[in-house]
Amino acid sequence: MTRPARVLIVDDQPPFREAARLVIELTEGFEVAGEAISGEQSLEQVEELRPDIVLMDINLPGIDGIEATRRIVADYPAVKVIVMSTYEAAEYGPRAMAAGATTFIGKSDFNPDILEATRPGM
Repeated sequence: MTRPARVLIVDDQPPFREAARLVIELTEGFEVAGEAISGEQSLEQVEELRPDIVLMDINLPGIDGIEATRRIVADYPAVKVIVMSTYEAAEYGPRAMAAGATTFIGKSDFNPDILEATRPGM
């Protein structure tokens, strides 16, 4: 059996981090590598933990999720970044994709299928 895909959750809202953690833990083949609450902390965690996937909120203290995504993808091109937000997809989706995100989704749409679609090697 291959090792589980490791996911870093980046969000400053504890309820969303808890919900995302639950989805990841209940999805076979995935595990939570860690959590971060700011853009700066996400960069540190990616360097330290080397996750396969990063769930990235846009609205973060300090460096926002778009800029953090840009930096992660530049330094770790194998890491897949799923940018998530409650903000308007028409406005933020293109910005997230231009920053190198694998996909952009609304937070309410996060589910095991999203994880499966971004599984490393897919």
